[in-house]
Amino acid sequence: MTSAPGLAAVARAYARIAEVDRPEVWIHLRPRADVEADVRAQADRAAAGADLPLLGRLVAVKDNIDVAGLPTTAGCPGVAWTAAADATAVARLRAAGAVVLGKTNLDQFATGLVGTRSPYGAVRSADHPDRISGGSSSGSAVAVALGIVDLALGTDTAGSNRVPAALQGVVGVKPTPGLVPTTGVLPACRSLDCVGVFARSLPLAALAVGLMAGPDGVDALAARPVPADVAAPAPDAPVLAVPRAADLDALAPLWRSAFDATVASLRSAGWTLREVDLTPFLDAARLLYDGAFVAERYTAVGGLVDSGPEGLDPVVAGIIRAAGELPAHRYAADLVTLAELRVVAEAALGDADALLLPTTTHHPTLAEVAAEPVAVNSRLGTYTNFCNLFGYAAVAVPVDAGVPGERVGVSVLTRGFADGAALDLAGRLLAVAEPRAWEVLDGAPGTAAEDGAAAASALGPGTVPAETPAASAEASAGPAAGASAASATAATVQAGAGRVADPVPA
Repeated sequence: MTSAPGLAAVARAYARIAEVDRPEVWIHLRPRADVEADVRAQADRAAAGADLPLLGRLVAVKDNIDVAGLPTTAGCPGVAWTAAADATAVARLRAAGAVVLGKTNLDQFATGLVGTRSPYGAVRSADHPDRISGGSSSGSAVAVALGIVDLALGTDTAGSNRVPAALQGVVGVKPTPGLVPTTGVLPACRSLDCVGVFARSLPLAALAVGLMAGPDGVDALAARPVPADVAAPAPDAPVLAVPRAADLDALAPLWRSAFDATVASLRSAGWTLREVDLTPFLDAARLLYDGAFVAERYTAVGGLVDSGPEGLDPVVAGIIRAAGELPAHRYAADLVTLAELRVVAEAALGDADALLLPTTTHHPTLAEVAAEPVAVNSRLGTYTNFCNLFGYAAVAVPVDAGVPGERVGVSVLTRGFADGAALDLAGRLLAVAEPRAWEVLDGAPGTAAEDGAAAASALGPGTVPAETPAASAEASAGPAAGASAASATAATVQAGAGRVADPVPA
């Protein structure tokens, strides 16, 4: 089938890869002939009657997530293995018609928010090559920002799906922990890890999350059935919590002015905003690395690090080896401290439907990170590190930086399994953020109803077609909750993303 949907997109992707000349984005780029063969196979499925909401869409996959037949390195060549099966998240996107273009670079073992801790090279920012991409899902964010793929998978423990999205001017959706199974993902912190999505379109990202969501019969930390109201939008007149001025001292001047301008725009548009004290949130954030929770990183990959594999990053190795020295009693004490902080934080939120925060603090240069690799990384996680500890959902979106060519982002956070409300509010926010926020995406904002409702409905309940393969025999035993063809077809996504140039692939 020479006219299979997506073949033109494949041609454009490989042309774009050659044009931008960013080899550090990829660890494994599939041969074009193999990708085209997959596109034709998906087109044959569609011709046979399969309902494929992602037909023709190209996806990049962070290289700590398994793709059958491809090596998984987690950014460390000395530990590479060839995956026998797709990760659940990958299998579900393929089942919906998507085609994998390749595996992307990352901070080694998903340890970092900078995108520089990799023997495959530091991933440079899409439009500021002297600056970092953000990490750890560095290659995935840049592949989307450069217009090579429609979607990319990342993982997020401390902010790795949100910080790169902010620095690259794209959407980053981090679902509630446990909503999307992590089967087939090399853990960073097993109890906190999330699989998330990058896209140029908020409804398209929501569609992908919906398709990946739901128990797979394998991941014990994602065994909870998806709540019926996970896709529920926010109230018509939502209450949005925002930080006090004193809580924003970590922001660089550009990021502070952009956040203040966003809040002012929302207030002028009639939103109900309420200041909250971020102290318990920021105290919890510091527990992730300054406390004992980092010991989970040693549990996940300490044995690999201790074996001294080829290509081991010294900064990453130092973090993980030190984590192995933490005593169990500190972890037990930090569990109690975290629970106490969460009670205080929840009381501060009160009846707020969501919390609006700067996604990160600034956009450092490669030289700045090289000079202070730990300090810069820590600052970048100021407003992201607590999120998974509290079990929250988060959607990172770009807003107007006020300076041409700069990328600044904010995040909408909601309580666990209120993912639809986070998507809804992020869409409404984009409608207020003015077209300049989306110049990098070659589009203009739609209405609040279009952006918010389309994103929330894309997360609606449904199933991945039963005839398509799952990540494993065990995974196929559990239904995948996701966006059904009735509620979130490619046409619906396109209509809901009028602010973004997001055509159905040819």
